[in-house]
Amino acid sequence: MAERSLRGMSIGAKSLESDENVDFAARTEVAFVCPKGHRTILPFAEGADIPDRWECRCGRVATRENAEAADSLEPGKPQRTHWDMLLERRTEDELKELLDKRLKMRAQGWFPDYE
Repeated sequence: MAERSLRGMSIGAKSLESDENVDFAARTEVAFVCPKGHRTILPFAEGADIPDRWECRCGRVATRENAEAADSLEPGKPQRTHWDMLLERRTEDELKELLDKRLKMRAQGWFPDYE
Protein backbone atom coordinates (compact mmCIF):
# COMPACT_ATOMS: atom_id res chain seq x y z
CA MET A 1 0.00 0.00 0.00
CA ALA A 2 2.88 2.39 0.72
CA GLU A 3 4.24 2.00 -2.80
CA ARG A 4 1.07 3.49 -4.28
CA SER A 5 0.49 7.18 -3.81
CA LEU A 6 -2.31 9.42 -4.80
CA ARG A 7 -1.46 11.67 -7.67
CA GLY A 8 -3.00 15.05 -8.17
CA MET A 9 -2.65 18.66 -7.22
CA SER A 10 -1.61 19.89 -3.82
CA ILE A 11 -4.40 21.55 -1.93
CA GLY A 12 -4.02 25.29 -2.16
CA ALA A 13 -0.85 25.13 -4.25
CA LYS A 14 -2.37 26.30 -7.51
CA SER A 15 -5.55 28.01 -8.54
CA LEU A 16 -7.67 26.65 -11.35
CA GLU A 17 -9.11 30.11 -12.01
CA SER A 18 -7.77 32.31 -14.77
CA ASP A 19 -7.70 36.08 -15.29
CA GLU A 20 -9.80 35.86 -18.44
CA ASN A 21 -12.90 38.10 -18.52
CA VAL A 22 -11.83 39.88 -15.33
CA ASP A 23 -12.07 43.67 -15.30
CA PHE A 24 -9.72 45.23 -12.79
CA ALA A 25 -10.57 48.53 -11.14
CA ALA A 26 -9.19 51.60 -12.87
CA ARG A 27 -6.02 52.76 -11.18
CA THR A 28 -3.81 55.79 -11.12
CA GLU A 29 -0.18 55.88 -10.05
CA VAL A 30 0.99 58.55 -7.63
CA ALA A 31 4.64 59.34 -6.87
CA PHE A 32 5.85 60.37 -3.42
CA VAL A 33 9.30 61.86 -2.73
CA CYS A 34 10.97 62.07 0.69
CA PRO A 35 13.59 64.64 1.79
CA LYS A 36 16.36 62.08 1.20
CA GLY A 37 15.32 61.79 -2.45
CA HIS A 38 13.65 58.37 -2.34
CA ARG A 39 10.86 58.16 -4.93
CA THR A 40 7.97 55.76 -4.29
CA ILE A 41 5.23 55.09 -6.84
CA LEU A 42 1.98 53.67 -5.46
CA PRO A 43 -1.17 52.59 -7.32
CA PHE A 44 -4.49 53.99 -6.08
CA ALA A 45 -7.99 53.22 -7.32
CA GLU A 46 -9.64 55.90 -9.43
CA GLY A 47 -11.75 58.12 -7.21
CA ALA A 48 -9.93 57.14 -4.02
CA ASP A 49 -8.81 59.82 -1.57
CA ILE A 50 -5.09 60.15 -2.21
CA PRO A 51 -3.09 61.29 0.82
CA ASP A 52 -0.70 64.24 0.56
CA ARG A 53 1.91 62.44 2.68
CA TRP A 54 3.21 58.88 2.82
CA GLU A 55 5.77 57.25 5.10
CA CYS A 56 8.94 56.51 3.16
CA ARG A 57 10.94 53.30 3.54
CA CYS A 58 13.62 55.30 5.40
CA GLY A 59 11.05 56.43 7.99
CA ARG A 60 10.75 60.05 6.88
CA VAL A 61 7.58 61.64 5.59
CA ALA A 62 7.34 61.73 1.80
CA THR A 63 5.13 64.26 0.01
CA ARG A 64 3.34 63.93 -3.29
CA GLU A 65 5.44 64.77 -6.28
CA ASN A 66 4.24 67.80 -8.25
CA ALA A 67 1.75 68.68 -5.50
CA GLU A 68 1.30 72.27 -4.47
CA ALA A 69 2.13 72.99 -0.84
CA ALA A 70 -1.38 74.03 0.13
CA ASP A 71 -1.03 72.85 3.70
CA SER A 72 2.05 75.00 4.29
CA LEU A 73 0.02 78.13 3.49
CA GLU A 74 -2.77 77.13 5.85
CA PRO A 75 -1.60 76.96 9.46
CA GLY A 76 -3.04 74.06 11.39
CA LYS A 77 -3.93 73.65 15.02
CA PRO A 78 -0.76 73.64 17.14
CA GLN A 79 0.05 70.35 18.80
CA ARG A 80 -0.50 70.21 22.56
CA THR A 81 2.46 69.04 24.59
CA HIS A 82 2.45 67.29 27.96
CA TRP A 83 3.47 70.57 29.56
CA ASP A 84 0.48 72.37 28.01
CA MET A 85 -1.92 69.73 29.34
CA LEU A 86 -0.30 69.89 32.78
CA LEU A 87 -0.69 73.66 32.88
CA GLU A 88 -4.40 73.24 32.16
CA ARG A 89 -4.75 71.39 35.49
CA ARG A 90 -2.26 73.20 37.77
CA THR A 91 -0.46 76.52 38.01
CA GLU A 92 3.32 76.77 38.06
CA ASP A 93 3.28 77.70 41.78
CA GLU A 94 1.28 74.52 42.56
CA LEU A 95 3.76 72.47 40.54
CA LYS A 96 6.71 73.97 42.44
CA GLU A 97 5.06 73.11 45.77
CA LEU A 98 4.36 69.58 44.62
CA LEU A 99 7.95 69.14 43.44
CA ASP A 100 9.34 70.38 46.77
CA LYS A 101 7.02 68.02 48.66
CA ARG A 102 8.09 65.03 46.54
CA LEU A 103 11.79 65.87 46.91
CA LYS A 104 11.40 66.01 50.71
CA MET A 105 9.58 62.66 50.67
CA ARG A 106 12.38 61.14 48.60
CA ALA A 107 15.03 62.50 50.96
CA GLN A 108 13.15 60.94 53.90
CA GLY A 109 13.18 57.53 52.20
CA TRP A 110 9.59 57.27 51.04
CA PHE A 111 10.65 56.21 47.53
CA PRO A 112 13.32 53.52 46.97
CA ASP A 113 16.25 54.21 44.66
CA TYR A 114 15.85 52.45 41.31
CA GLU A 115 19.29 53.31 40.02
